[in-house]
Amino acid sequence: MLELDVIFMPFVDDGFNDLSEADKVIFESLLTSDDPDLYAWLMGHQACHNADYKRLIEHILSRVKV
Repeated sequence: MLELDVIFMPFVDDGFNDLSEADKVIFESLLTSDDPDLYAWLMGHQACHNADYKRLIEHILSRVKV
């Protein structure tokens, strides 16, 4: 989904290396989620019930312009 690339690619370029090793693993796991779920979580249309994903999504959104 192109919309997700617009969010994730700038973060991967500018923020991924700043993550802890544990958060890098969580990020990679987050990316295995279904695109519609990722989009809904990132846009705030649906609550993410995974605490690690939610924390990381908030961090990603604080680093990129949506």
